[in-house]
Amino acid sequence: MSSDVRLVLCGDEGVGKSSLITSFVKETFVPNIQSVLPPISIPPEFISVANNLTMTMVDTSSRPQDRQSLNREIRRANVILLVYSDHYTSERIPLFWLPYFRSLGVNVPVVLCANKCDLAVDTDSAEVILDEMIPIMEEFKEVESCIRSSAKEQYNVNQAFYLCEKAVIYPIAPLFDSKEQDLKPPAVAALQRIFFLCDKDQDGFLNDKEMNDLQLKCFSKPLDSFDQQEIKSILYKADVNLVTEEGISQEGFIALNKIFALKGRHETTWGILRTFHYTDSLSLSDKFLYPRFDVPQYSSVELSPAGYRFFVDLFLLFDKDNDGGLNSTELNSLFAPTPEIPASWKTSQFPTTTLCNEEGHVTLQGWLAQWSMTTFQDHKTTLAYLAWLGFEGPERGSTTEALKVTKPRRRRKTRPKPGKVDRNVFSGYVLGAPDSGKSAILDRFLNRPFYPLYVPTIKPRIAVNSVEMQGGRQCYMILEELGELEPAVLDNPSKLDECDVICYTYDSSNPDSFQHIVDLRKKYPQLDRLPAVFAALKADLDKQQQRSDLQPDAYTRELGLSTPLHVSATWTSSLSELFVQLAEAGQNPSTATPILEPEEKESPVMPVVLASSAVAIVVAAVVWMFRTSREL
Repeated sequence: MSSDVRLVLCGDEGVGKSSLITSFVKETFVPNIQSVLPPISIPPEFISVANNLTMTMVDTSSRPQDRQSLNREIRRANVILLVYSDHYTSERIPLFWLPYFRSLGVNVPVVLCANKCDLAVDTDSAEVILDEMIPIMEEFKEVESCIRSSAKEQYNVNQAFYLCEKAVIYPIAPLFDSKEQDLKPPAVAALQRIFFLCDKDQDGFLNDKEMNDLQLKCFSKPLDSFDQQEIKSILYKADVNLVTEEGISQEGFIALNKIFALKGRHETTWGILRTFHYTDSLSLSDKFLYPRFDVPQYSSVELSPAGYRFFVDLFLLFDKDNDGGLNSTELNSLFAPTPEIPASWKTSQFPTTTLCNEEGHVTLQGWLAQWSMTTFQDHKTTLAYLAWLGFEGPERGSTTEALKVTKPRRRRKTRPKPGKVDRNVFSGYVLGAPDSGKSAILDRFLNRPFYPLYVPTIKPRIAVNSVEMQGGRQCYMILEELGELEPAVLDNPSKLDECDVICYTYDSSNPDSFQHIVDLRKKYPQLDRLPAVFAALKADLDKQQQRSDLQPDAYTRELGLSTPLHVSATWTSSLSELFVQLAEAGQNPSTATPILEPEEKESPVMPVVLASSAVAIVVAAVVWMFRTSREL
């Protein structure tokens, strides 16, 4: 919302537009003023609605020769005060003025002002004029409100301008359908989300403490017991089911805000909505969903301790049956204040991507692993869901406090320098010949049973789980089988930059399996820059000599790497060792990156050349001095 509101006064000649402005500014009636006043800026201290709002009042003329200027000012308006003063000018409102605004493509709030009410013979005649405006307000939704005033008697002058300010700052149109006399669906959806976030114990009711916390958060003042009882009494009169001993239900909370709208107190509803970062279109602001969060090149993003704590608390709150897993009903309840589960989760067929219990419900370990992967792959998605789910940082309150950026790590043509990478989430691609056992590795990584039947992988598969490393430290490992997208991914430098380690797999019982790895590495030489772990799968079957120029052990030794780890999907201990090796390769890339080129050393030629040049210069100087002394 702009800090400068432009109010344009329109209406027929002689209705008192200029008099209203002078009466507001001078606080007294000024007769015999000029027909059209210049624009007047009212500083924030004279504005009653918002302390940081400057209002510019623009007077206009309705004469045909001033039509071009009138059009220009109407198009620049934030709100229009449409003034009339008698039966003729009131009839012109629906017949001329309101259609005229629409013909200019203007869609701003309009406040109707019945001026010169001091000239009415009796109150009833003025009321008749106002009654005539009700059908107009129903037909033209842009009309926010209607008020009687008298510039001469200083009657409702301030209130008329207050309604204009209020129409801009607290518009009723997005909230309330005057024809249906009910809140609009977007407003209901926003209030339902706010109720969800304020219902800290998720019992379906706002108790006295939760209502008081909402009051403090939105208006910075407590809700005393008298006010609490007053609210409950209003709701109880509307419907006895809206209030129970547990507190105010969601339907009661919606009904309360409907009552605010009906009574013209919708600024209270807007105060709540804006505290929860809603815009005038009743959507969450982009700055709130996607705050600035700079990530240097070669860095990754992970959840901070505050972020992990938030997702742990969320899991425990919605695990209603305390079975250690989130079933589909609990997940639906958890994601109720969001549009739906993240799109990337649906694409990867969550929850098959992470750890589940025997019933197929996501465990706490799997829940945290899934969010670790989401943050690693697309931290903006995590930021948006942190906002939707109600994360509040302990310091600045920003959702960025739930994330942290790791130190940059660079790819080198030679083996990386020794040292650990300061990260807790690592990503790896599982490559190998068809039927080498890649899918079985991913299944066993998620503690799923082994199925011996071979099914080709067409679409990419991804799995994420925690890995406990030596010393008890825990990290998260993302393993991905690329399927038919393998050539496209391996040819994409940005995709390879996201990868921390390659797991090369071959079927040790198939003599042709290892050659696929050799050919793959020749086809994609860029893989040589990535740490690698070789795994001889199906080790429970008879080992076969590989039809390759070099056997796997010799091949890996030539690369300066550990010999292939013999693994079977039926051997739990060997699987655990493989996952630990993959995590350690990501954490210590220098120990698992192939030696391809020797480290560049300083050439000894240059120092020799420099030394020789220095000696030659000295000799030349000595010879010159000797010849000079002989000539003397």
